[in-house]
Amino acid sequence: MDDARSAIASARPGFDVAGTAEPRLDAALIRLVCTENEAGLSHCEAEFSNWGDHQGATGFTWFDRATLEFGRDFAVRIGSATVFEGRVMAIEGRFPAMAPPTVVIRAEDRLQDLRMTRRTRAFERVSDADIVRRIASDHGLTAETDLAGPASTIVTQINQSDLAFLRTRALLADADVWLEAKTLHVPQRASRTDAGLELVHGARLRHFEVAADLAHQRTAVVCGGWDVGAKTAIAAQATDSAIAGETSTGISGPAVLKQVLGERKDTVAHCVPLDEVAARGIAEAHLRSMARRFVRGRGVADADARLHVGRHVKLSGLGALFSGNYGVVETCHRFDAAVGLRTEFVVERPWIGS
Repeated sequence: MDDARSAIASARPGFDVAGTAEPRLDAALIRLVCTENEAGLSHCEAEFSNWGDHQGATGFTWFDRATLEFGRDFAVRIGSATVFEGRVMAIEGRFPAMAPPTVVIRAEDRLQDLRMTRRTRAFERVSDADIVRRIASDHGLTAETDLAGPASTIVTQINQSDLAFLRTRALLADADVWLEAKTLHVPQRASRTDAGLELVHGARLRHFEVAADLAHQRTAVVCGGWDVGAKTAIAAQATDSAIAGETSTGISGPAVLKQVLGERKDTVAHCVPLDEVAARGIAEAHLRSMARRFVRGRGVADADARLHVGRHVKLSGLGALFSGNYGVVETCHRFDAAVGLRTEFVVERPWIGS
């Protein structure tokens, strides 16, 4: 059975600690939440039964720190596919009044290193791809990126964590951020892959809610600045043409807004582009970010490791307005005794069907 099918068939998740499978943890699991979003930094919270036979006596099962220890590698599997890899950052004991004690483990992936490192520095004559590779190297990671674009004269990181700075550069480059093992992925949105996954409402798609909302849409975004070399003002504008490649099968949010309410422009005032190319890139990045949130949905599906940030999923059985392909922007693999194992997710796209 391949990874995809075994993931779908799994009834309970599995755990690896320090690279070794721990079936005792699998059996002791009470509750699990593994979350991932497009900004990076995945989290895991797992609660285990903590009372029973331990070294020939009855007592606390996991408080000896032999298995669950701070900083130790901690991974979660659905079938044979890994859905979370990180390190133990917190150990919590719970002692309820009318039930056996439990232990809760909280783990974060290695982007936590970037979150905890704050710097002020400048990068000279570098591209965004160069910056991604530099940050990855600073933290012992391998970079996987397809960011294009010319080298900037200077890019500054001012009192920002490496993760916040990376997120800022990813927004301007229209890219996602996530980590797999020790590989930092920063691909452009345009290169998102199709997971080969279709979810049909009433079958593997258990529940779905979706809304097309004009409240935060704009027909155009303007970005201004000052070209120091030419000593001239800069004004660049982005329209729905910046999102046209993603709306071939429907009508975009900016287009709907223009039809029903007319022109609604916005201005990016907190950036300082040094030339028109940079200003246009900033304007287009902000318009795309807003436009993609035109149609946003939240659902619950049978557990599947292929539901992963940076992938596309096809949703069917939702009618002409909302069926079709979406980009996955958040996932949560969840387990509890009441419902069992399932995958919750958030998707978005910049268009609505006709």
